[in-house]
Order: sequence, then structure tokens, then C-alpha cells
Amino acid sequence: MMNSIEIQQEIASDDVPDSGLLQTWVDAALKDYPDDTELVIRIVDKPEISQLNEHYRAKPGPTNILSFPFDVPDYIETNLLGDLVVCAPVLAEEALAQHKTLEHHWAHIIVHGVLHLLGYDHVEDNEAELMEAKEIEILAQLNIDNPYNEANEV
Repeated sequence: MMNSIEIQQEIASDDVPDSGLLQTWVDAALKDYPDDTELVIRIVDKPEISQLNEHYRAKPGPTNILSFPFDVPDYIETNLLGDLVVCAPVLAEEALAQHKTLEHHWAHIIVHGVLHLLGYDHVEDNEAELMEAKEIEILAQLNIDNPYNEANEV
């Protein structure tokens, strides 16, 4: 299986994982997906993510990640799953506040975003439980502790 990612780093930051780590996390999330895929990971600042969050979700302020699945028309053949927009400064703040390593938080958020591109959601409690269980399973394969268990905070 071949998963192709395009990385668009729109901010200068030492806190952004290298492309190899991003690829590892995407591949882990897509391990059971039968097709080759393409996706974009755009790494942005707070003003850009805030604008997107307000426009597409009607929620003010920054968020850690937004997922934009590509709704493929039947007559187009493409492997494009969609786009992930990640706010590096928000991830850094969250990792610090949650006492998690920044690398592990990035891994979790990338896996979370890819699962959204595959159709997972967490609006309803039962959907959230299913999505969290999948995230925990994928992260465990990467030797990353359950991100939802406070006892695993660094």
C-alpha cells in the first residue's frame, strides 16, 4: 500500500514533526484501508485555523485540527482522501497543558484527523467511543499510550 502525503508548512516552527513521522502516523491510521491514498497536511498558525474554524464550523477561535474529506464524484477516479489542517501552536499548548509529549500529541491528532477523513466521527457518544477505541488501537501499535487516560500523562 502506498499513501502519498503532501505537506504544506505555512508557519516557521521547530515544533513540527518531520515528514517521515507524519508519514508513519498516516500509514498507521490507514493500515486497514484497502486502497492507495493521497492527502494533504497543511500546518498553519492560529489566525488561519481560526478563520477556517469559523467559516466551516461556525465556531470562533482556533482549534487543533480540521479535516476536510474529499467527496469524490462517481465519474472521477482519484485516491484523494482530503485535507488535514493542523495548528502547530495549538498542539504545542495542548501538549503542555495535558502533560503529554508533543510528538505523541501530534501522532494522536494526525491519526484522529485521518480517521475523520475515513468517515469516523464523535458527535454522538457511541460514535465517539468507536472512534476513540480505534485511535487507542492505532496509537498502541505505535507504542503510544492511550491519550484519553490521564494516568498516561507525562
